[in-house]
Formats: sequence, structure tokens, C-alpha cells
Amino acid sequence: MTASSRAELAAVPGVAATRDADTRRFVFNHTMLRVKDPRASLDFYTRVLGFTLVRKIDFEEAKFSLYFLVLVDEDGDIPESDGERRQWLARQRGVLELTHNHGTEHQPGPVYHDGNGEPRGFGHICVSVPDLRAACARMESLEVPFQKRLSDGRMRDVAFIKDPDGYWIELIQPAPLAD
Repeated sequence: MTASSRAELAAVPGVAATRDADTRRFVFNHTMLRVKDPRASLDFYTRVLGFTLVRKIDFEEAKFSLYFLVLVDEDGDIPESDGERRQWLARQRGVLELTHNHGTEHQPGPVYHDGNGEPRGFGHICVSVPDLRAACARMESLEVPFQKRLSDGRMRDVAFIKDPDGYWIELIQPAPLAD
């Protein structure tokens, strides 16, 4: 497998020749996952992966709640007031929005399709960690289910774990793994 050069990527059919100047300050802000049980999901994303819950919005009449989570090194970076926090949140990259439809936690079995069975669709989210082997050892000690361990398959520099709803989370590290 070879990495593509910028020139090769620019030549891929469908890729715009230039970026429209009107999109220069656009930010990919968040991905939304529907969750069956917010307690289990919030525990997983905050305790296991280290996300911080930044905002919760309840829509009682519509019977759903939204939970916005981020990975931040310092909680002090998060504004105190809800209005400032909402604006701060809209400027962040890689926010995770968990949506809970009230009552799903009482339904038996899986409630949502994880996208990795037929018909395929959504695949996974990804978290970059500084030390992939240490992160995988931690996941093992926490008894987090793995979809793919580092020792599985041909790709030995990537692992996949599963959240309480069966969504896959890819774990990678920026630097190559040392032998």
C-alpha cells in the first residue's frame, strides 16, 4: 500500500480543482451517534476514552436529549456560561454528539444499526492516542470489547474497540509504532 501524493489526490475524479474561498473558515464540527442508554454511553466516552461532557440539552416534548462531548486536555478551557460554552462548542473540531431517544434504554436488544453489518453504511469514528499499545492494554484491562486487536489481520498499527451500542472506534497513534 502506498500513500498518495497531493498531486495524485488532486487528480482523483470528483475532487474540486480549487477550494471555494467562501469555505475557508468552515470547520468540521461534530458527528452524531444515536445511543440506547445514555448512562452506559456517557460512562464509556468519559471514563474509558476521556471525553468531557460540555453540554446537555433536553427536548422533553420531543422525547430526546443531546449530549455534546469533546477531548480537551484542560477542562479550564471550557467556558462556564451556557451561552459562551455553546459558541465555544461550535468552533471546536471533532465534537461527539450523542443523541438519546427517551425510552430506548428499556427496549430489548440492539436499537440502532452500527453501519458495519448489511446494509453497510456508517463505519466508525477514530481517536488518535499518543501510545497505541498502552491504550490497547488499558482497554483490555477495562474489558472493553475489541473488534480488532493490534495482533489481528495485516494492519498491525490500528485497533478497533466497540462502544455500548456496538459502534466501532478506531484507535491510532500519529507516529509509527516502534518494533
